[in-house]
Amino acid sequence: MRGHATEGHVPVMLAEVMEVLGPRKDGVYLDATFGGGGYAAAILERGCTLFALDRDPAAIARGAALAARYPGRLTLIEGRFGAMLNLLRDHGVAALDGVVMDLGVSSYQLDDPARGFSFRAAGPLDMRMGAEGPTAADLVNHLPERELADLLYEFGEERAARRIARAIVAARAEAPITTTLALATIVRRAVPRSADGIDPATRSFQALRIRVNDELGEITRALQQAAGLLAPGGRLVVVAFHSLEDRLVKRFMQEAAGRAPRPSRHLPETAPRRTGFALLTPRALRPSEAEIAANPRARSARLRAIAREVASITRDAA
Repeated sequence: MRGHATEGHVPVMLAEVMEVLGPRKDGVYLDATFGGGGYAAAILERGCTLFALDRDPAAIARGAALAARYPGRLTLIEGRFGAMLNLLRDHGVAALDGVVMDLGVSSYQLDDPARGFSFRAAGPLDMRMGAEGPTAADLVNHLPERELADLLYEFGEERAARRIARAIVAARAEAPITTTLALATIVRRAVPRSADGIDPATRSFQALRIRVNDELGEITRALQQAAGLLAPGGRLVVVAFHSLEDRLVKRFMQEAAGRAPRPSRHLPETAPRRTGFALLTPRALRPSEAEIAANPRARSARLRAIAREVASITRDAA
Protein backbone atom coordinates (compact mmCIF):
# COMPACT_ATOMS: atom_id res chain seq x y z
CA MET A 1 0.00 0.00 0.00
CA ARG A 2 1.68 3.16 -1.17
CA GLY A 3 1.43 5.88 1.45
CA HIS A 4 1.00 9.64 1.36
CA ALA A 5 4.61 10.73 1.48
CA THR A 6 3.59 14.31 0.81
CA GLU A 7 1.21 14.29 3.77
CA GLY A 8 3.70 12.96 6.29
CA HIS A 9 2.76 9.29 5.95
CA VAL A 10 5.32 6.70 4.97
CA PRO A 11 4.90 3.80 2.55
CA VAL A 12 4.78 0.26 3.84
CA MET A 13 8.07 -1.24 5.08
CA LEU A 14 10.07 1.82 4.07
CA ALA A 15 13.02 1.00 6.36
CA GLU A 16 13.17 -2.60 5.12
CA VAL A 17 12.88 -1.56 1.47
CA MET A 18 15.73 0.92 1.81
CA GLU A 19 17.94 -1.55 3.66
CA VAL A 20 17.50 -4.27 1.02
CA LEU A 21 17.62 -1.92 -1.97
CA GLY A 22 20.72 -0.18 -0.62
CA PRO A 23 20.59 2.85 -2.94
CA ARG A 24 23.99 4.42 -3.40
CA LYS A 25 24.86 7.97 -4.35
CA ASP A 26 25.01 8.56 -8.12
CA GLY A 27 23.22 5.26 -8.82
CA VAL A 28 20.28 5.08 -11.24
CA TYR A 29 17.06 3.62 -9.85
CA LEU A 30 13.46 3.02 -10.79
CA ASP A 31 10.39 3.37 -8.60
CA ALA A 32 8.02 1.36 -10.77
CA THR A 33 4.93 2.27 -8.71
CA PHE A 34 5.34 5.91 -7.73
CA GLY A 35 2.02 6.39 -5.91
CA GLY A 36 2.49 8.96 -3.16
CA GLY A 37 6.24 9.15 -3.72
CA GLY A 38 7.35 7.73 -0.37
CA TYR A 39 9.99 5.34 -1.68
CA ALA A 40 10.99 7.90 -4.32
CA ALA A 41 11.67 10.60 -1.74
CA ALA A 42 13.80 8.26 0.37
CA ILE A 43 15.84 7.15 -2.66
CA LEU A 44 16.38 10.73 -3.81
CA GLU A 45 17.60 11.69 -0.35
CA ARG A 46 20.51 9.29 -0.93
CA GLY A 47 21.73 11.36 -3.89
CA CYS A 48 20.48 9.00 -6.60
CA THR A 49 19.02 9.60 -10.04
CA LEU A 50 15.49 8.24 -10.12
CA PHE A 51 12.94 7.37 -12.77
CA ALA A 52 9.40 6.87 -11.51
CA LEU A 53 6.46 5.23 -13.25
CA ASP A 54 2.75 5.36 -12.55
CA ARG A 55 -0.20 4.61 -14.80
CA ASP A 56 -2.32 7.06 -12.80
CA PRO A 57 -2.04 10.59 -14.24
CA ALA A 58 -3.05 12.03 -10.85
CA ALA A 59 0.01 10.43 -9.24
CA ILE A 60 2.30 11.87 -11.90
CA ALA A 61 0.78 15.32 -11.37
CA ARG A 62 1.32 15.08 -7.60
CA GLY A 63 4.96 14.15 -8.18
CA ALA A 64 5.76 17.54 -9.72
CA ALA A 65 6.50 18.99 -6.27
CA LEU A 66 8.99 16.23 -5.50
CA ALA A 67 10.65 16.67 -8.90
CA ALA A 68 11.03 20.37 -8.19
CA ARG A 69 12.70 19.57 -4.87
CA TYR A 70 15.32 17.44 -6.66
CA PRO A 71 15.90 19.24 -9.97
CA GLY A 72 17.40 17.06 -12.66
CA ARG A 73 17.30 13.87 -10.59
CA LEU A 74 13.66 12.74 -10.79
CA THR A 75 11.99 11.87 -14.08
CA LEU A 76 8.28 11.09 -13.84
CA ILE A 77 6.81 8.86 -16.55
CA GLU A 78 3.12 8.09 -16.98
CA GLY A 79 2.61 4.49 -18.02
CA ARG A 80 2.21 0.87 -16.95
CA PHE A 81 5.12 -0.75 -15.17
CA GLY A 82 4.60 -3.78 -17.38
CA ALA A 83 5.87 -1.58 -20.22
CA MET A 84 8.89 -0.24 -18.35
CA LEU A 85 11.41 -1.49 -20.90
CA ASN A 86 10.02 0.66 -23.71
CA LEU A 87 9.20 3.59 -21.44
CA LEU A 88 12.75 3.73 -20.09
CA ARG A 89 14.29 3.16 -23.49
CA ASP A 90 12.51 6.30 -24.67
CA HIS A 91 14.48 8.14 -21.96
CA GLY A 92 17.80 6.54 -22.88
CA VAL A 93 17.89 4.13 -19.93
CA ALA A 94 19.21 0.63 -20.62
CA ALA A 95 20.40 -0.45 -17.16
CA LEU A 96 19.46 0.22 -13.56
CA ASP A 97 21.15 -0.16 -10.18
CA GLY A 98 17.87 -1.04 -8.54
CA VAL A 99 14.12 -1.31 -8.95
CA VAL A 100 11.43 -1.09 -6.27
CA MET A 101 7.78 -2.08 -6.73
CA ASP A 102 4.89 -1.72 -4.29
CA LEU A 103 2.07 -3.85 -5.70
CA GLY A 104 -0.62 -2.43 -3.42
CA VAL A 105 -3.27 0.07 -4.41
CA SER A 106 -2.20 3.62 -3.60
CA SER A 107 -3.76 5.12 -0.49
CA TYR A 108 -4.71 8.08 -2.65
CA GLN A 109 -6.75 5.77 -4.85
CA LEU A 110 -8.34 3.85 -1.98
CA ASP A 111 -9.28 6.97 -0.05
CA ASP A 112 -10.81 8.78 -3.01
CA PRO A 113 -14.44 7.62 -3.36
CA ALA A 114 -14.52 8.91 -6.95
CA ARG A 115 -12.02 6.21 -7.98
CA GLY A 116 -14.38 3.41 -6.93
CA PHE A 117 -11.82 1.14 -5.27
CA SER A 118 -13.31 1.01 -1.79
CA PHE A 119 -16.54 -0.52 -0.55
CA ARG A 120 -16.44 1.71 2.54
CA ALA A 121 -17.61 4.88 0.78
CA ALA A 122 -20.11 5.70 -1.95
CA GLY A 123 -18.57 6.16 -5.37
CA PRO A 124 -18.85 5.11 -9.01
CA LEU A 125 -17.95 1.47 -9.62
CA ASP A 126 -14.78 2.25 -11.59
CA MET A 127 -11.54 0.75 -10.14
CA ARG A 128 -9.33 1.75 -13.08
CA MET A 129 -5.81 2.78 -12.07
CA GLY A 130 -5.48 4.65 -15.33
CA ALA A 131 -8.07 6.35 -17.47
CA GLU A 132 -8.57 3.70 -20.15
CA GLY A 133 -10.39 0.40 -20.54
CA PRO A 134 -13.58 -1.12 -19.10
CA THR A 135 -14.64 -0.31 -15.56
CA ALA A 136 -15.72 -2.66 -12.79
CA ALA A 137 -19.30 -1.63 -13.53
CA ASP A 138 -18.89 -2.81 -17.11
CA LEU A 139 -17.83 -6.25 -15.89
CA VAL A 140 -20.48 -6.53 -13.19
CA ASN A 141 -23.31 -5.55 -15.50
CA HIS A 142 -22.33 -7.41 -18.67
CA LEU A 143 -20.33 -10.57 -17.92
CA PRO A 144 -22.29 -13.84 -18.09
CA GLU A 145 -22.93 -15.38 -14.68
CA ARG A 146 -20.42 -18.20 -15.12
CA GLU A 147 -17.63 -15.84 -16.24
CA LEU A 148 -18.39 -13.56 -13.31
CA ALA A 149 -18.19 -16.49 -10.89
CA ASP A 150 -14.89 -17.64 -12.41
CA LEU A 151 -13.49 -14.12 -12.10
CA LEU A 152 -14.42 -13.89 -8.40
CA TYR A 153 -12.96 -17.31 -7.68
CA GLU A 154 -9.74 -16.91 -9.66
CA PHE A 155 -8.78 -13.36 -8.70
CA GLY A 156 -10.48 -13.07 -5.32
CA GLU A 157 -10.09 -16.66 -4.10
CA GLU A 158 -13.76 -16.30 -3.15
CA ARG A 159 -15.30 -19.63 -2.16
CA ALA A 160 -18.81 -18.23 -2.47
CA ALA A 161 -18.16 -17.02 -6.03
CA ARG A 162 -21.12 -18.81 -7.59
CA ARG A 163 -23.54 -17.54 -4.96
CA ILE A 164 -22.29 -13.97 -5.33
CA ALA A 165 -22.41 -14.10 -9.14
CA ARG A 166 -25.99 -15.38 -8.98
CA ALA A 167 -26.95 -12.51 -6.65
CA ILE A 168 -25.28 -9.93 -8.91
CA VAL A 169 -27.06 -11.21 -12.01
CA ALA A 170 -30.42 -11.14 -10.20
CA ALA A 171 -29.80 -7.59 -8.96
CA ARG A 172 -28.69 -6.20 -12.32
CA ALA A 173 -31.85 -7.58 -13.92
CA GLU A 174 -33.75 -5.08 -11.75
CA ALA A 175 -31.37 -2.13 -12.30
CA PRO A 176 -27.75 -1.57 -13.38
CA ILE A 177 -25.18 -1.79 -10.59
CA THR A 178 -23.26 1.47 -10.81
CA THR A 179 -21.91 2.30 -7.33
CA THR A 180 -19.51 0.73 -4.87
CA LEU A 181 -22.07 0.64 -2.08
CA ALA A 182 -24.67 -1.02 -4.28
CA LEU A 183 -22.28 -3.84 -5.16
CA ALA A 184 -21.04 -4.18 -1.58
CA THR A 185 -24.63 -4.48 -0.33
CA ILE A 186 -25.38 -7.24 -2.85
CA VAL A 187 -22.29 -9.20 -1.83
CA ARG A 188 -22.94 -8.77 1.90
CA ARG A 189 -26.47 -10.08 1.49
CA ALA A 190 -25.16 -13.13 -0.39
CA VAL A 191 -22.30 -13.93 1.99
CA PRO A 192 -22.54 -13.78 5.79
CA ARG A 193 -19.81 -11.96 7.70
CA SER A 194 -17.03 -14.33 8.71
CA ALA A 195 -15.64 -14.80 12.20
CA ASP A 196 -12.37 -13.10 11.23
CA GLY A 197 -14.17 -9.78 10.82
CA ILE A 198 -13.12 -9.28 7.20
CA ASP A 199 -15.84 -7.55 5.23
CA PRO A 200 -17.61 -10.05 2.92
CA ALA A 201 -17.11 -7.65 -0.01
CA THR A 202 -13.32 -7.63 0.31
CA ARG A 203 -12.52 -10.53 -2.02
CA SER A 204 -15.04 -9.55 -4.66
CA PHE A 205 -13.68 -6.01 -4.85
CA GLN A 206 -10.12 -7.36 -5.02
CA ALA A 207 -11.07 -9.70 -7.86
CA LEU A 208 -12.70 -6.97 -9.91
CA ARG A 209 -9.79 -4.57 -9.38
CA ILE A 210 -7.27 -7.19 -10.47
CA ARG A 211 -9.26 -8.01 -13.61
CA VAL A 212 -9.98 -4.37 -14.54
CA ASN A 213 -6.30 -3.48 -14.36
CA ASP A 214 -4.83 -6.81 -15.58
CA GLU A 215 -2.71 -6.69 -12.44
CA LEU A 216 -1.31 -10.21 -12.57
CA GLY A 217 -0.33 -9.83 -16.22
CA GLU A 218 1.28 -6.48 -15.45
CA ILE A 219 3.21 -7.94 -12.52
CA THR A 220 4.51 -10.84 -14.63
CA ARG A 221 5.69 -8.50 -17.38
CA ALA A 222 7.17 -6.04 -14.89
CA LEU A 223 9.18 -8.68 -13.02
CA GLN A 224 10.71 -10.03 -16.23
CA GLN A 225 11.61 -6.60 -17.56
CA ALA A 226 12.93 -5.28 -14.25
CA ALA A 227 15.26 -8.25 -13.84
CA GLY A 228 16.50 -7.77 -17.38
CA LEU A 229 17.28 -4.12 -16.72
CA LEU A 230 19.41 -4.73 -13.62
CA ALA A 231 23.08 -3.91 -13.93
CA PRO A 232 25.59 -6.23 -12.19
CA GLY A 233 24.92 -5.88 -8.45
CA GLY A 234 21.54 -4.28 -9.12
CA ARG A 235 18.61 -5.22 -6.88
CA LEU A 236 14.91 -5.80 -7.43
CA VAL A 237 12.74 -5.27 -4.34
CA VAL A 238 9.03 -6.07 -4.41
CA VAL A 239 6.36 -5.56 -1.75
CA ALA A 240 3.20 -7.62 -2.33
CA PHE A 241 -0.08 -7.53 -0.42
CA HIS A 242 -2.14 -10.59 -1.25
CA SER A 243 -1.41 -14.24 -1.91
CA LEU A 244 -1.96 -14.19 -5.68
CA GLU A 245 0.64 -11.53 -6.36
CA ASP A 246 3.02 -12.78 -3.66
CA ARG A 247 3.01 -16.27 -5.19
CA LEU A 248 3.89 -14.75 -8.57
CA VAL A 249 6.78 -12.81 -7.04
CA LYS A 250 8.02 -15.76 -4.99
CA ARG A 251 7.98 -18.15 -7.94
CA PHE A 252 9.68 -15.65 -10.25
CA MET A 253 12.48 -14.88 -7.80
CA GLN A 254 13.08 -18.51 -6.90
CA GLU A 255 13.36 -19.42 -10.57
CA ALA A 256 15.60 -16.40 -11.27
CA ALA A 257 17.93 -17.57 -8.50
CA GLY A 258 17.80 -21.22 -9.62
CA ARG A 259 15.89 -22.24 -6.51
CA ALA A 260 12.57 -23.32 -7.97
CA PRO A 261 11.00 -25.98 -5.74
CA ARG A 262 11.38 -29.59 -6.81
CA PRO A 263 8.25 -31.14 -8.35
CA SER A 264 8.24 -33.87 -5.68
CA ARG A 265 9.82 -34.27 -2.25
CA HIS A 266 10.63 -37.86 -3.25
CA LEU A 267 12.99 -36.75 -6.02
CA PRO A 268 16.69 -36.36 -5.21
CA GLU A 269 18.07 -32.89 -4.45
CA THR A 270 19.89 -31.32 -7.37
CA ALA A 271 22.41 -28.51 -7.52
CA PRO A 272 20.85 -25.08 -8.05
CA ARG A 273 21.04 -23.70 -11.57
CA ARG A 274 23.37 -20.79 -12.21
CA THR A 275 21.04 -18.11 -13.48
CA GLY A 276 22.86 -14.88 -12.70
CA PHE A 277 20.67 -13.82 -9.75
CA ALA A 278 20.98 -14.23 -6.00
CA LEU A 279 17.95 -14.55 -3.74
CA LEU A 280 18.26 -11.91 -1.00
CA THR A 281 15.16 -13.03 0.92
CA PRO A 282 14.96 -16.82 1.40
CA ARG A 283 11.79 -16.00 3.36
CA ALA A 284 9.60 -12.97 2.80
CA LEU A 285 10.19 -10.08 5.18
CA ARG A 286 7.16 -8.91 7.15
CA PRO A 287 6.27 -5.52 8.65
CA SER A 288 6.96 -5.02 12.32
CA GLU A 289 4.18 -5.19 14.91
CA ALA A 290 4.75 -1.48 15.54
CA GLU A 291 4.18 -0.64 11.87
CA ILE A 292 1.05 -2.78 11.70
CA ALA A 293 -0.31 -1.02 14.80
CA ALA A 294 0.40 2.38 13.24
CA ASN A 295 -0.83 1.38 9.77
CA PRO A 296 -3.23 -1.62 9.70
CA ARG A 297 -3.06 -1.65 5.88
CA ALA A 298 0.50 -2.95 6.22
CA ARG A 299 -0.52 -6.20 7.91
CA SER A 300 -0.51 -8.34 4.77
CA ALA A 301 2.70 -6.95 3.23
CA ARG A 302 5.46 -9.32 2.09
CA LEU A 303 8.85 -8.10 0.88
CA ARG A 304 11.00 -10.22 -1.45
CA ALA A 305 14.20 -9.33 -3.33
CA ILE A 306 16.83 -10.61 -5.75
CA ALA A 307 20.14 -9.19 -6.93
CA ARG A 308 21.94 -9.50 -10.26
CA GLU A 309 25.22 -11.23 -9.55
CA VAL A 310 28.24 -9.06 -10.28
CA ALA A 311 29.82 -11.65 -12.58
CA SER A 312 26.57 -12.67 -14.24
CA ILE A 313 26.88 -10.43 -17.32
CA THR A 314 30.24 -11.92 -18.22
CA ARG A 315 29.08 -15.47 -17.51
CA ASP A 316 25.86 -15.05 -19.51
CA ALA A 317 27.84 -13.78 -22.48
CA ALA A 318 30.33 -16.62 -22.33
